[in-house]
Amino acid sequence: MNFDQLSSLRPDLAFIAHWVRGESQVLDLGCGDGVMLDYLQSDKQCAGYGVEIDDSKIPVCVARGVSVIQQDMEAGLTLFADNAFDTVLCLSALQMMKNVEGVLRDIARVGREAIVSFPNFAYWPHRVALLRGRMPVSKSLPYEWYDTPNLRCATIKDFEELANEVGLEVLECVALHDGQPISVLPNWRGSLAVFRFRKK
Repeated sequence: MNFDQLSSLRPDLAFIAHWVRGESQVLDLGCGDGVMLDYLQSDKQCAGYGVEIDDSKIPVCVARGVSVIQQDMEAGLTLFADNAFDTVLCLSALQMMKNVEGVLRDIARVGREAIVSFPNFAYWPHRVALLRGRMPVSKSLPYEWYDTPNLRCATIKDFEELANEVGLEVLECVALHDGQPISVLPNWRGSLAVFRFRKK
């Protein structure tokens, strides 16, 4: 998979991919169909593993040539040593975790750096939906309140505060909309929050 293919499939992943160094060891938590690791392996010569719990996504990863481990990441990452990976990815999966703090500590333990992304609940259409008395439904939050896999709702400011409490050093924070960085009023205009961090 090349960059143009990744950009057309997932513009958010195309932006995030520039933070991953070529030829690095990568762990992709909640890797889904493996498209990110497919790109990183073929275009940036990275190596690593995906972790995914969904039965239907495992064969898709294997067909892409992605080494995938079927496991619930909340059960812990004990099979990986400290600093085993240059970069740990947890993209659009953190909001589905019950124990976000525990997952973040585990991510920081096994990776020298990490990148997480999650829907920004403070995105302006979400605020408008709440003002109208409804739970938000959008491209970044595409589920109704009764069938959503999302257990946590957070904003950019919320994550900054949690990262500090958990002992993480935020290296970069970007708000994206349709894969493009938002510099003006990011907590208002960005639908997806992306953080790059490491252990303090």
